[in-house]
Amino acid sequence: MRVAVELVYFTGRKGGTESYARRLFAALGELPEAGVELVGIAGRELRAAPPSWFPGEVVHLPVAGESRPQWAAAVALAVGPRARALRADLLHCPANFGPALRVLPTVVTVHDLLPLRHPEWVPGGRAAAVRRLQRRTLAVADRIIADSAATAADIEAVGGRAGADVDVVPLGAPPVSASVSAGVRGPATAGRPFVLAGGNRMPHKNFARLIEAWALIPAGERPLLVVTGSHGADPLVNEVRRHGLAGDVDLRGWVDAAELADLYATASAYVFPTLFEGFGLPVLEAMAAGCPVLASDLPVLREAGGDAMETFDPASAPGIAAAVRRLVADPARQAELRAAGLQRAAELTWRRTAEQTVASYRRVAAARTP
Repeated sequence: MRVAVELVYFTGRKGGTESYARRLFAALGELPEAGVELVGIAGRELRAAPPSWFPGEVVHLPVAGESRPQWAAAVALAVGPRARALRADLLHCPANFGPALRVLPTVVTVHDLLPLRHPEWVPGGRAAAVRRLQRRTLAVADRIIADSAATAADIEAVGGRAGADVDVVPLGAPPVSASVSAGVRGPATAGRPFVLAGGNRMPHKNFARLIEAWALIPAGERPLLVVTGSHGADPLVNEVRRHGLAGDVDLRGWVDAAELADLYATASAYVFPTLFEGFGLPVLEAMAAGCPVLASDLPVLREAGGDAMETFDPASAPGIAAAVRRLVADPARQAELRAAGLQRAAELTWRRTAEQTVASYRRVAAARTP
């Protein structure tokens, strides 16, 4: 089976959705028995920096993935015809959106329905256009992969697709390194304790409330908060200044994989205060790195992390502050969560995600066979 993959979105700076693509297709490359040949359709960025993680030929469109209008137009109108010209049997769009017209059998991975569920959180006046594109994607795709049962339920209830057309395929955790398995922790734990957080700065990530919570922790107990994930000027600077936390919050910006791994390995905890997710991949990434997790008490995060994390009400700054204080002051509980997190991460592998993704491909192929 020859599968074309939409890679225009991926530029090396796209966070969790790009992590999904990197790990999924690398895992697919390790399944020769699946009989899947991959060909990627990318934009300009991957011409300059070819994706070593993609196990197949990559062709390029003259568009920039960093430009949302160019990417949206390419996905809606250009990727399908290019996939057909490449003699693909099937097109997989792994970044929430797919073609506006059915050109060949298509599978779309829908990570979340944020534009339909919470259009008020879509920035830049793009909500209406994004909603139209997402509804069109849901109508045209032959099959939809959802990261979680929560997202699958949204696709049926809000997106209007029958549950029988949706496959729930949980994401995997990164492999646990030998040093993490052996309990080796980095040198930063010998200094001031710090708690790590990360993600884009969209409103549902809830970082303003996290900083508000930090201000409620007594100065003598307050750990350093390191927040990664922004591009360019960080809008959280004003929140930090407003709460007088310049010495207590480190807005680290975008970090590469090596620096992020070091932060996971040396943090007292990873805090994830999100209000809405399609899966919650950072929870598993932190667990696989041996970092105790504090996360919002949301059903979708319970799917990802199980009982291997502490939870809080993400709408309550005092609740977040209390949860952080308890965990940072309790090394024994940190050790328990570290062990439980490693076990949970070992249960969810990218090989399993790849195998279930191939099963989705085969369902589409079988439905198209006369």
